[in-house]
Amino acid sequence: MNRTAMRELAFKLQYSLEIQKVENKEEQIETFTENNEINNNIAIDYIKDAILGIDKNEKAIDELIKSNLKSDWKIERISKIDLSILKLAIYEIKYKELPYKVVINEAVELAKKYGEETSPKFINGILASIIKE
Repeated sequence: MNRTAMRELAFKLQYSLEIQKVENKEEQIETFTENNEINNNIAIDYIKDAILGIDKNEKAIDELIKSNLKSDWKIERISKIDLSILKLAIYEIKYKELPYKVVINEAVELAKKYGEETSPKFINGILASIIKE
């Protein structure tokens, strides 16, 4: 399983957690990996790291998103899909120090696949603004 596939799975789980607002993330990760028949330890470790890392740093990640929105926008207005993509991408850039060009490209691809028509441009704009900081 390549990084793109693992990232897509992490996004799907993050999205479901955004909707459900579950407390026990570890249990959700285990259920998700079992239900999706993910038995690759590298993939499981990546998903677990991403989800728990986003959870641990959620306030800082949310602040980064808020501070890079246009003045008339609020974070609550962002679709859960876009928010999940942004959180995963910001976590990878800021906390995993992955190459931002790769992360942004993959985030935009996820937005094209799962988001609305305006999602790729929106995701790209927010992430580019964060990189410039």
